[in-house]
Amino acid sequence: MTEKQLMKGSEAIAEAGIRNGCRYFFGYPITPQNEIPEYMAKYLPQVGGTFLQGESEIASISMVLGASAAGARVMTSSSSPGISLKQEGISYMAGAELPCVIVNMMRGGPGLGAIQGAQPDYWQATRGGGHGDYRLLVLAPATVQEAVDLTYEAFDLADKYRNPVMILGDGVLGQIMEPVELPEAKENKAEKPWAVSKNYNRDRNIISSSYPQVEVLEQVNIRLHKRYDEIKNNEVRWDSFLLEDAEYVLVAYGTAARLAKAAVRMARKKGIKAGLLRPISVWPFPQQPFTELISQVKFFLTVELSTGQMIDDVRLAVGKARQVHHFGRLGGVLPLPEEILIKLEELAKEVG
Repeated sequence: MTEKQLMKGSEAIAEAGIRNGCRYFFGYPITPQNEIPEYMAKYLPQVGGTFLQGESEIASISMVLGASAAGARVMTSSSSPGISLKQEGISYMAGAELPCVIVNMMRGGPGLGAIQGAQPDYWQATRGGGHGDYRLLVLAPATVQEAVDLTYEAFDLADKYRNPVMILGDGVLGQIMEPVELPEAKENKAEKPWAVSKNYNRDRNIISSSYPQVEVLEQVNIRLHKRYDEIKNNEVRWDSFLLEDAEYVLVAYGTAARLAKAAVRMARKKGIKAGLLRPISVWPFPQQPFTELISQVKFFLTVELSTGQMIDDVRLAVGKARQVHHFGRLGGVLPLPEEILIKLEELAKEVG
């Protein structure tokens, strides 16, 4: 049995990337994710990799694009305002069908906001974020171990679908320390015949996201959306807690799900049949479990560290069949499980 190590979330994410063949990291410092580039700066050179701090977020994502086009496994990380600055490059990478892993350790917003963990970037992550009709595969871990596992897998998913993959965390996940079991270290030897790297046995590849002929661009978009449909069919992930007989279902992801889970336990002790549905892939969003729950559930309650953004996807999944309510704290304030329980009790009392 592999011995577990006590690691901070951001450092564990960086180590997971290295262990699955990430050899290039380009980024720019911003709290609360600075431990990721710090870790990469120290350990990437030890495995023959390259760390480079760009002069800006825009420069950094452009370097990511270049390394990916050359066939490298590459990663970047930032926090909310920094991810905003990377959006043009992320859109270019989606349009050019280039794989990479992007980590967003969210902080309070809008604007510069505050450095504490929050969840105000859900719309940005799941709706594309930048210009153009594109999608990212977005994975939202709730524990450091899950962050390790999902980051490790994200590199394989990015290569499989030739698309950027985002790890959507927050300042809490990045800073907490938990015991983790690290995955096997392996080299990336996957062939990438589409890359621009030197190969005298084939014609020169040209990678671009510019298609001046509208009919050609239309076909590119059709191809991309077929791939997004493939992701929807194969990569939906979610977790559940005490849903078997639940009459009231809390819906939360990431750090908010940890708080909601504690509230569910407290509710059960008081005889309230509550359960938790936790999306892990927030795009593609897990619609099917909501459909299956409608007949037994009286209402859904989303718990988010925002004014309510994931609630849109829950309402799309549920339709008008059941009420969907929201509870959240803003700007980096974390609610106590007792606060969530009070909201749950108030709503349960209303519906009987």
